[in-house]
Amino acid sequence: MMLIISSREFREKQAEYMDRADNGEQIIVQRGKNKAYAITPISKDDLYFTPEMLARIELSIQQAKEGKVTTVKGKEELKQFLDSL
Repeated sequence: MMLIISSREFREKQAEYMDRADNGEQIIVQRGKNKAYAITPISKDDLYFTPEMLARIELSIQQAKEGKVTTVKGKEELKQFLDSL
């Protein structure tokens, strides 16, 4: 179920709406006529650029510098490569 509320209502009952989002309800906060925001719980896995992610990025950069890459030219080669994974 999706619930659309005003920003004023959200301010007045933040905890309630966060609890509802924690329980899987979609909460949309309407701000004025043309702005809306989704209230969505996040976990550690949702955060960007964790130390683990940065390590993976650094490894990928090093592999690219060493030429450890796969080059794909065209749709057919891409299809073959993806099918091989």
